[in-house]
Amino acid sequence: MTTIDFITELFCRVDDQMRSVRKHAQAVLWPSELVTLGLLHALKGGSNRAFYRWLTRDYRALFPHLPERTRLFRLLKTHQPWTFMFLAQPTLLGIVDSFGIELIHPLREGRSPQQIGRKGISNHRWIGGGKLCLVINHLGGIAGWVWAPANAHDTWFHPIIEVFQRHMVVLGDMGFHAETGDPPNLKLCHRGEWNDRMLIETVLSMLTQVCHFKKVMQRVADYFQSRLAFTVALFNVLIQWQGWKTDEAGFVDLSIAEFSL
Repeated sequence: MTTIDFITELFCRVDDQMRSVRKHAQAVLWPSELVTLGLLHALKGGSNRAFYRWLTRDYRALFPHLPERTRLFRLLKTHQPWTFMFLAQPTLLGIVDSFGIELIHPLREGRSPQQIGRKGISNHRWIGGGKLCLVINHLGGIAGWVWAPANAHDTWFHPIIEVFQRHMVVLGDMGFHAETGDPPNLKLCHRGEWNDRMLIETVLSMLTQVCHFKKVMQRVADYFQSRLAFTVALFNVLIQWQGWKTDEAGFVDLSIAEFSL
């Protein structure tokens, strides 16, 4: 599949999902066009300038009404709620984990009052940035997410677990344990227990390797959140590209490496 074929089919899948969203009378782009551009940015990774330069150089013909760069990313920030349409459905069993995202070097923390990144530990090392919490279903689809500064403890993410109280039992490591007030649907797992939790490590690995998600270039909270939202939506679209294929044991072989740009 060529890149043009991939972008075309991605647009078709997004458009099918967003049939109920109407185009504003003064809008230049259709909603499905805008979301497709957001998903491509999430897949390509890198800075806004580098993505826009790549898009206009190689694929401008696919988006003839492409707005100016800063306006495009303002539109993505404004319409990021559309990505909620691509969240996976909760299932009986879910998994939760957090993921550190680098924004700045730890030594640069505090140099500007506008910084949203904070110093915290991720994968046994210090980073300066944010922390993304994902709740996935038993197939690997992302059903919910929220972010916080990197210095936030995992117990800060209890509300996103409680959202699924009526739908899912959520497996989490001991980092999500609080002295009082754990969510009733949170199942704490000690090291070596419930190997099903390794599924979320596969999800995080794919986001790191394919979407270059360990370090992002956004420096303003609204734009950072927009990048997270479109990355989550992209992941859910790509893992269902060939449909859900399970083996006899019910295991789903997740892979999005073939879509790397």
